[in-house]
Amino acid sequence: MTSPEGDVPERIDGLAQLGEQVSDLALVVARQTRTIERLVDAAKTPAAAAGVDSALLVDLFALHTDAATCAVSASEADRPAFELLRAGLERLIVGRGGAVVAPPAGTDFDARTMEAVDVHPTDDTSADRTVAELLRPGLVVGERSVRPAAVVVFRSGQSSGDSVRQRNS
Repeated sequence: MTSPEGDVPERIDGLAQLGEQVSDLALVVARQTRTIERLVDAAKTPAAAAGVDSALLVDLFALHTDAATCAVSASEADRPAFELLRAGLERLIVGRGGAVVAPPAGTDFDARTMEAVDVHPTDDTSADRTVAELLRPGLVVGERSVRPAAVVVFRSGQSSGDSVRQRNS
């Protein structure tokens, strides 16, 4: 029979090994947790993971634009129906990974998502290169502008139509 004193070094070695194994297991669990979190984040953006159907978004955007036009020209009784249709189509566009670009007046002009169709002169330097009026909304899919929003832009020190004439000459 062995004495309890003779087993102490073996027990200490066993406890040290157990401690190392627990430490290694903690590292594995932490690594797996990070992997699971990345997978969950990727699953939260199904449009990015599955790929965006740009053709479908362009068609939905065309219907959105038509519904908005009909809402403006429709009778008072029909206007709410067209507004609901337009809002529903916008939700579909956003749900499929797109975004409707409709900058309000006073927004800074962004050449990536907007097209300056005309220029309005202004003496106010704070309004320089801001949107004066939205003529037609645009469509952005991911980081790409598929249809730029057509806007009128304020410019200080420039007469109306100068930029259009310069482009055409």
